[in-house]
Amino acid sequence: MAQFFSIHPETPQGRLIRDAVKILREGGVVAYPTDSCYALGCRLSDKQAMERIIAIRQLDLRHHFTLVCRDLSELGTYAKVDNATYRLLKAVTPGPYTFILQATKEVPRRTLHPKRQTIGLRVPDHPVALAMLEEMGEPILSCTLMLPGDDLPPTDPYEIRDVLDKQLDAIIDGGYCGVEPTSVIDLTSGAPELIRAGAGKLTAFGLSAA
Repeated sequence: MAQFFSIHPETPQGRLIRDAVKILREGGVVAYPTDSCYALGCRLSDKQAMERIIAIRQLDLRHHFTLVCRDLSELGTYAKVDNATYRLLKAVTPGPYTFILQATKEVPRRTLHPKRQTIGLRVPDHPVALAMLEEMGEPILSCTLMLPGDDLPPTDPYEIRDVLDKQLDAIIDGGYCGVEPTSVIDLTSGAPELIRAGAGKLTAFGLSAA
């Protein structure tokens, strides 16, 4: 059974954050809140935990995992970012965006897109997620908590517990989240390319959802 942590969505309790992160460090798979919707997460270095997420989501090898980072300096460790891209990222982070970027050698090959060698990266604007990342001291390998066959992600942590209690190690209850996943922006070719319209305004990228 998954441990259930009820954490204040605006002023997260440090003790509970430390307990939740301890589970991640020890190879656990957790559901946690972000500024878009709930996500599944594990430690970047843990292959077995990643495979558990793949099984829960029933993902194929072409799925882009996301490294959720605490800030831009951490993001720059795991992705190749030139000056123009950095300025753009600085203007829109933290926020509900996932950026497709070329990965550095710090990222395990098994997490990359098999042909493009890219990875999704983002900096969330959610106090619980940011507190977990600060305590973790490294990114959380993540993907949207979207259950197979569903059209929308679950927003209620108690609903998540009802469905995934035996498949997760922890559920971080940070209150209700939205049902709209992040907007996904490909920045590998210089000009932003919209891959998925979701949460977050697109005008900063010169894009529209249409």
